[in-house]
Order: sequence, then structure tokens, then C-alpha cells
Amino acid sequence: NDHGDPAEFLRLGSQVAQFRQCLKENPKFLEKVKQYFKNNQHKLTLLMKPDDRYSEKQAQMEIEKRKQKVSALSLEDKQQIYDKGLELQIQQNNTQDASCLLVLKVSDIELSILFTELAVGLAAADVPVQYCAQPTNGVVYFRAFSSLSTLPEEPPYVPLSCGTGCGVLDYRERAQQIELKTGGMTVSPHLLPDILHLDTYDQEALLSPAEGCAFSSFCLDRNLPDMMHLWAEIFNSLCFEEEEHFRVLVKMATQELSKGVPDSGHAYSSIRASKTLTPTGDLQETFIGMDQVRLIKRIAEMTDIRPILRKLQCIKKYLLNCDNMRCSVNVTPQQLSQMEQAVGDFLRGLGRSKKERKQVRPHMVEKPAPNESGGSTHISGSQVVRKLITEPTFKPCQMKTHFLLPFPVNYVGKCVSTAPYTDPDHASLKILARLMTTKFLHTEIREKCGAYGRGAKLSHSGIVTFYSYRDPCSTETLQSFAKAIDWAMFGRFSQQDTDKAKLSVFSSVDAAVAPSDKELDHFLYGLSDELTQAHREQLFAVHPEGLIDVSSEYLGVGRSAHGLALLGPENTKIAKDPSGSSDDG
Repeated sequence: NDHGDPAEFLRLGSQVAQFRQCLKENPKFLEKVKQYFKNNQHKLTLLMKPDDRYSEKQAQMEIEKRKQKVSALSLEDKQQIYDKGLELQIQQNNTQDASCLLVLKVSDIELSILFTELAVGLAAADVPVQYCAQPTNGVVYFRAFSSLSTLPEEPPYVPLSCGTGCGVLDYRERAQQIELKTGGMTVSPHLLPDILHLDTYDQEALLSPAEGCAFSSFCLDRNLPDMMHLWAEIFNSLCFEEEEHFRVLVKMATQELSKGVPDSGHAYSSIRASKTLTPTGDLQETFIGMDQVRLIKRIAEMTDIRPILRKLQCIKKYLLNCDNMRCSVNVTPQQLSQMEQAVGDFLRGLGRSKKERKQVRPHMVEKPAPNESGGSTHISGSQVVRKLITEPTFKPCQMKTHFLLPFPVNYVGKCVSTAPYTDPDHASLKILARLMTTKFLHTEIREKCGAYGRGAKLSHSGIVTFYSYRDPCSTETLQSFAKAIDWAMFGRFSQQDTDKAKLSVFSSVDAAVAPSDKELDHFLYGLSDELTQAHREQLFAVHPEGLIDVSSEYLGVGRSAHGLALLGPENTKIAKDPSGSSDDG
């Protein structure tokens, strides 16, 4: 780096040409690789071994370091630290005056959204396809969702079937073709709750999500035939026979999940906390929660994986056909006709069940998307029908779980079942969650307790989640969650605080949506622009008195079912709680 022209090292074309010339003149040119790398004795080999007592040693080291630091302090030093702590506590408890800051006003926000034109057609006779013309700059985006309502096998193995298998091309050749012809092809398990009418607090028959797999890919318009051909090969020729490749994928998944737990522990604790509140939460725990983590680890330790491969082969028969499929396309207006033809050819080439499969779910409901039944003016074409599962016997219940994991910090999640998306109270709860986050939880959990992350949020399906991330004070955090609810119920906030919370919510509601994702919520959840506009108007109508009312109605003690989950080290106070359960993870 100290000598010569640095631009010379960037001229890769000339270096490749020189390499080819050397290889042509001397076929043994690559022998230098052996000389300088393989047979070179001037090397250092580093071998790392895990220490079973690592966490214990780290804790002891922290204790000794703390004792050493404290013993070195004089009485004056200790008094000074104590006085500074009192001063910090006073500053943290004081209400900050933010009136001098420049802020937007709620009146500055647009009252209405821009509606997007959609067309819905039937391909291959009966498969609904949503067409959305967007300025995608010559890129075509294809998505599909395949329902598993007829699947008789156990759902926990569905995520595994999404990431494994090969067909006419082996996995190396398939990966090469995907990278060459597309920008990526993904398959993932997906849960689509009925966010429009899910009434989790007084309805007798709860609606469970439409469980299935989502397929997604994109490519340049000139590569469209190749991309759809790759999808056709995956759907028609996928098999699960290569045991070694499957073992490698499972080990990789195990490593990723092991890293993901400390990185996203608050997400795992929140999913676990919602497990017993709705059917959606139960399936989420099965698909992407700690139950799935333990299943993958157990499979990675199995000596004979052939029974698992047979399960995946069975799932494939129900997953990779167009019996329970619907598709979505986002392309430029000029490419709509070409895309319609390509999707039609793809669907007509897929297999179908030779006989009608029975619905293994005892209670199925077919519901049209609300815009079709209401006569939307910006959606043309056929009607889209979503198949949802009802659970008449499902009853929300309380649950507390503590996963004992070798972490120095905690990940806390508390979930409460409230109101669905279409209920006017949903808008008030969304504003309230943001208000509690910024005006109460941040101070109590982030500033006073030292947690990296904290907050409250509301999902489309009506679950309010309180959470903390990398939290050294789990017991105090649970008390802060309860205090936040009391703070809201007593109305210890102003109209200005409410307006700021509205602005914060609208910043995410009005966030820019890429052309590739336009009307994705309509395709997945049946959420039309009319419903979005109605919800927007409900957000504008939120007032402080309404926030007090919903906090009392839904979040007060004994009002709604709630769940609690904690990931972290052993805690004697929590262990004494007779209503909870411990799990070694």
C-alpha cells in the first residue's frame, strides 16, 4: 500500500488476463499454490476448544474485579459516587421540558391515502392471481402462498421442508442457476391471521391463521421464463433423498438459531408469551419460537434422519401443488400481459390432487376479502377467497415461562390479548403503546435499569406486547410493565404527549413502500385500501380520554388474558412464583 499506483490493484481485468497467460505458458503454474500455502512450513495453527465453565469463570471474574475496584476507593470517593447517583436519580425523575423543540403538528399529516389500482384474475381455471402495475424499473416480482389446511402431518416440520430438497438439478446446480437468473428465490413458513375479524376477547369461535408457505422471487423481465422454469422444477421434481446435504443444512440452521436466540431474545420471549392467548400465537411458537429451536437441535443430534426425510416428502405432496394456492405479481404495466402468460403456464404445469383431499381441520371458514364483498372501486376482476381455520374450543389462558439460559442479561416479553384491527379501540391501543414506550418505559427500563431495548407494541391481530432487550433487571422490569399500565389508567399524560405519540405512529404508517411491496398486505391478509383508510381515520380520532378508557378495559388486572416469558439466568424471586414454570431451554 505504500508503493505503486493503488489504481493498478483495481484493474482486475488485466490481472486476470496476466493469470491466464501465465497458466497458458506454464501448465504447472498453480504448483506455486502448493509451494506457498499447502507445503509452507512457516504457518501458525490455532485450535479453539469450548470451556464448559466459561460462564462461571466470567461471573467470578466480574465479582473479583468489582471487589478490587471497591477496595481501592476511599471514603471520600464512595461518598462522591453516592452523591452523583442521587443527583442522577433526581434528574431521571424530573419531567423534561420539550416545548422548545420544533415539532410537526397532527394537522400537517395528510388525511387520506392514495389508493392503488389492482386486478385479480383466475389462472389455470381456479388459482387467484393479484396483478399490481408498478414502476419496478424492468424487474418482475412474483409471490405465492400455498395453504396447508389439508396437511395431516405435524406442523413443526414445515419450516424444515421450506429450506431443503433438490430435484432435476442438484442443490449446487440449482443454487448456481438461481444466482445466475434471479435476484433470489425464497420459501418460508407463514402464518396469516384474520386481522379483520379476530375477536379474542368475547367471540366464542376464534379464527386461527391460514398456515402455509410463502414463495417469493424477483428477476429482470428478460429472465422471467427462466425464473418460472426454476419454480416449476422445484414444485414438480423436489425430493428429499440426500441425507448428507440435509444434515449439513440442519447443522447450519442449528448454528443460526443458536446465534439468533441471544441476538433476538426479546422476539422469542414475546412469541412464547403469546402462545396461549390466540391460535396464531400457538402456531407461531411451533413455527418460529423456542419449540422450533429445540426441534432443530434434536434433529441435528439424531443418528438416523430417514424418518424426518419421509415426513418432509409427505409434506411436499400437500405443499407443492396449486390446489390451495394463490399468487401475486408486481410488474410494470408493459409487462403485465407477459407475466400473466408466464404465471398461467407455470400453474398449468403443476400437479393437482387426483382426488379431493379432506380438510383435516374440523372447522374451516371461507371468507372473501372485504373489498370484494364491499364493491371496491379500485379492484377489478375475480373474487379472492381466503380459507381460515376456526378453533371453537380454544380458550385463552394465563402462562408464565422462564427459559434458563447461560446469559448474563434477560429478555422479557409480556403479551395481552386486546382488540382486532377493525375495532376502533385498536387505533387507541396503538397510540397508547407508543405513548407508554416514549413517556414511561424508556425512562424506567432503559435509563434507570440499563436495558438495551424496551417498549410496548401492538400487532395487527390485537396482541399488546411489552418487552425488554438485554436487560440486567428482570424483576424490576416486570414491575415497570405494571406501573406503565397504572400510569396510563390514571391519565398521567397530556394532549401534547398524545399528539407526539400520534406523529410517531404515523411516521411508520406513512413510511414509504417500495413498488415491489405495494398491496402486499392485501395479498397476504386481505387488508384493502378502504380498511387502511378507515383505520387511518380512527387514528386521527384518538383522544386522551379514549386512551384512559382502553387502558382500563383491556390492560387492567383481570381484564384480559396475558402471558409472560423470560429468557435469561436463574432468578430466585421468579423461581418462587408458583404460577410460573422453568425450562432449561
